[in-house]
Amino acid sequence: MKLFYLLGGFLLAVIIFSSCAQPKPIQYLQVPLDTTKLSLLQIPDPAIQKGDLLSIIVFSDNPSASAIYNQATALPSSPSSTGGESSAIPKIPGPTGGSGGSGYLVNNDGDIYMVGVGRIHAEGMTKKQLYEYLENFFNKTGVLQHPAFDIRFLNYKVTLIGEVTRPGLYSIPTERVTILEALGLAGDLTPWAKRENVTIIREINGKREFGKLDLTSSTIFNSPYYYLQQNDVVMIDQNKRKAQAADQVTTRNISIITAIISTTAVVISLLRR
Repeated sequence: MKLFYLLGGFLLAVIIFSSCAQPKPIQYLQVPLDTTKLSLLQIPDPAIQKGDLLSIIVFSDNPSASAIYNQATALPSSPSSTGGESSAIPKIPGPTGGSGGSGYLVNNDGDIYMVGVGRIHAEGMTKKQLYEYLENFFNKTGVLQHPAFDIRFLNYKVTLIGEVTRPGLYSIPTERVTILEALGLAGDLTPWAKRENVTIIREINGKREFGKLDLTSSTIFNSPYYYLQQNDVVMIDQNKRKAQAADQVTTRNISIITAIISTTAVVISLLRR
């Protein structure tokens, strides 16, 4: 009987101390930061991929001549380098990822077909490289004088799945987003997220690669996956605590039974005195 009382008292003590335990803090960058080394920015220029939708607007000294190379779009714009020439730029995609205007779709061969220019193998090019290609083309042909171009991604998007508050597909109108900014768009990580092992799935030139990020370490700032690229998929795994707490009914029942046994043992002990 004494063993029974001791067991009941022990279980009661475990319950009391467990309820008073402080939760482990959850935070990013759990190490000191070397701000001098991390102050330099290296922003990558994303490469064009199959399935990308591009807006390519052509400008020159002759608006009528350059207009034939442009698709019908919605929003007027005038770059400062053209001396006030007006043209149109497709709408920026909204939160659902759709595009608001026409654009050049990079096909499964990695090509686009541009009016007056023909086939361009755009896959693997950056926007700067595509700009230089078009500039060289028009300078050689002499069709346009002082050509200039506005090139944008119309479907720049990333996907976040797993232990984030709002998983889903997110359109990025600025064409630049870091892993921390993307997590902010998704409402941050849940308390069950495994911050030390975030997986980035990226497709480049027909190949799929997998990157890892440790959000508790400052090494993320030097990682090629810190700046996300279009079509990246971010996967956040769950930690062990969620797996242990998955069966809430069983956990609740065990707690109730334990409390009943402990309380009964204490009452019996007091009555027998």
